[in-house]
Amino acid sequence: MDAVRLIETSRRALAASTDLPGLLTEVWQAQALAQAIGSRLAVSGPPELRGEAVGLTELAGRGCGVLDVPGLKGVDLRAARLTDLGDVRRALLDLGGLLGDVGITLVGLACAARDEATYWQCMEAIDAADESRDRVVDMLRKLADREAALPEREAG
Repeated sequence: MDAVRLIETSRRALAASTDLPGLLTEVWQAQALAQAIGSRLAVSGPPELRGEAVGLTELAGRGCGVLDVPGLKGVDLRAARLTDLGDVRRALLDLGGLLGDVGITLVGLACAARDEATYWQCMEAIDAADESRDRVVDMLRKLADREAALPEREAG
């Protein structure tokens, strides 16, 4: 499945979740998808994006690692269905939106946390989602710079 469709599926699933375990699972799924997209970009994406893509992979992995998600073993891993990046710009734009949604969800979970462990998990996951989103923004900027340079190269 292509990245854009998986991101849309993740956004819908995150929006439809209502309880703590479901929300944490969807946050984890989104971070795992960001990690998979970063890995794919690092290997086969535009050369200008590869360094940032490695960083995205690491940060999103950290976002997965800080979350204690009960019952995750029985969950269908959406990121495993990633077969194609498709339109890289669109995938990155949509991924940035998903990571923004993840951050908002985590803020809500942190505010409603009934125990300190959940609160701190959410805070660390917020940092990872925010830093992941920053990497996505950097990659979009590099894509824009690359596209702006193409007409100059063709004219010269």
